[in-house]
Amino acid sequence: MQKIDAHQHFWVFDPVRDSWITDDMSAIQKNFLPQELKYVLHENGMDGCVAVQADQSEEQNSFLLGLTEGNDFIKGIVGWVDLRAENIEDRLAYYSHTKLMKGFRHVLQGEANRALMLEPDFMRGISLLNKYGFTYDILIFPDQLKYAEKLVRQFPDQKFVLDHIAKPYIKDGKIDTWAAEIDLLARQENVWCKVSGMVTEADWHNWTNDTFKRYLDVVFNAFGPNKLMFGSDWPVCLIAGQYAQVKGILSDYCAALSPSEQNAIFGGNAITFYNL
Repeated sequence: MQKIDAHQHFWVFDPVRDSWITDDMSAIQKNFLPQELKYVLHENGMDGCVAVQADQSEEQNSFLLGLTEGNDFIKGIVGWVDLRAENIEDRLAYYSHTKLMKGFRHVLQGEANRALMLEPDFMRGISLLNKYGFTYDILIFPDQLKYAEKLVRQFPDQKFVLDHIAKPYIKDGKIDTWAAEIDLLARQENVWCKVSGMVTEADWHNWTNDTFKRYLDVVFNAFGPNKLMFGSDWPVCLIAGQYAQVKGILSDYCAALSPSEQNAIFGGNAITFYNL
């Protein structure tokens, strides 16, 4: 079974476009391209990755798809389209001819309208994804979990995956409301979850593997090992830890699981979900 990192990013750093990368994130205020990740993946026993959009533009899609040429370890792309556009079906039809475009996401966590995903024009875009074989990555903060649960119930045949376990407030130690809403979301059979993005929600300079145990307990109990997938969130993770440290959090937690369950989490589930 191939080992797949289900969530990472590439970019040529632009201080205007990438203004979300603030000065306290200076470690990632630079370019991150395939040659560097190829080495990191190999060093950590990983065979491939899924590259996820970091900018909401179709130019980003072209950039990511271009990077796949000569880099066959990039197994799939999660891009961006304007799901609210009148011509959304034309855009989906266009990308359906691109073998490595596997799905899309929108940076819902950054929207002033916290329930944007439930607006009719957004849901119309979501309703068309399955027709063209596309997945959808849900990128939200905990306050939006209740809206995500309503969204996924509307489209039982659509494959959804929750990014970064919905970014719980790990630094503040908050868990109860998030945990209850994760449990509700996970009851929908069409929803999977990426175990990713945790270190950047913790105290960047003061965490141990144990910091994440109770959050991992929640997602493992809710989704089970057949609906979870490892994602490094490289290079964003570098703000708070090296790739090996991030992978080590989940490797240690999964040590008691069967080999088949570990293989699923570290590759098999991503291959199934994204049809890699």
